Amino acid sequence: MENGLRLQEKTASYKAREKPAAKFKYEKWIPYLFISPTVLLVFGFLFYPLGNVFYYSLQNYNLTTPYYNGFIGLDNFVKIFTEDPQFFSSLGITFKWVVAQVGLQLVFGMGVALLLNQTFKFRAFARAAAFIPWAISGVLASVMWSLMYNEHMGVINDILLKLGIIDEGKAWLADIDTAFPAVIIAELWRGIPFFAITLLASLQSIPVELYEAAKVDGAGRLKTFLYITLPQLKNTIVLTTLLRTIWEFNNIDLIYNLTGGGPAHQTTTLTMYIAEQAIHGSNFGYGSALTVVSCAILLVFAIAYLRITRFEREAKE
Repeated sequence: MENGLRLQEKTASYKAREKPAAKFKYEKWIPYLFISPTVLLVFGFLFYPLGNVFYYSLQNYNLTTPYYNGFIGLDNFVKIFTEDPQFFSSLGITFKWVVAQVGLQLVFGMGVALLLNQTFKFRAFARAAAFIPWAISGVLASVMWSLMYNEHMGVINDILLKLGIIDEGKAWLADIDTAFPAVIIAELWRGIPFFAITLLASLQSIPVELYEAAKVDGAGRLKTFLYITLPQLKNTIVLTTLLRTIWEFNNIDLIYNLTGGGPAHQTTTLTMYIAEQAIHGSNFGYGSALTVVSCAILLVFAIAYLRITRFEREAKE
């Protein structure tokens, strides 16, 4: 009888110890269960398409000539660097596009941020209005600017005619000399708020004591900006310029809707050229190879830029 009671007690104590352990093992997998939908979405919409791009970059996959489709190794990449002058032309236009956009957006965005950081009447309204161009979709902005640039009824031609600057309406988006600057201005208007808002947020985090100390030491506005404001904004400037460079490098909606890469390929960036080869030309293999090269260029640039600006070291400090 006593042996039976002891056996029941041991069994009960074993079960009592077993339940917490089993419960612990179950709770250990709960976080992974919650993030599994996100992991599946990231894999399905990011890694799987990337894998497809790398796969097709090694293939001759052209819908217009299906009988030639098949594995060709690195032939697409050899063709890009040895037989395709349009690649280097589009890469040069992309370089000019990115430098002009990021540089001008940073300068004007900094000016707007410094202005909005001041205390004045209707400041809240001005801050909200400064964000409007960024909130407008690329397609809507393209339609708006195409109407403004219109040769016959555009507001830009109307203003310039009334001021006597031009004698007749000009087709800004169809002229070889003015198409690229016209697209630059349109995208500049849409991109300034990105820098303005991010830099304004960083300006508000700078301690007021630094400005007070500089004022006591007799520093003027220029020295205060150079030795206090800019160093405090360094990490924000590095990160925002990097993000904006990647965005403008891959920008396609506004250019495509305004000029379609023309006239005479004067606004054909590398991304536009990829779309032209893959979508319009149905040459998905060559378009995938161009995409891989584009991705490699951005990756090398991002790593080099962060190293040169010492962003990682500054962030750790």
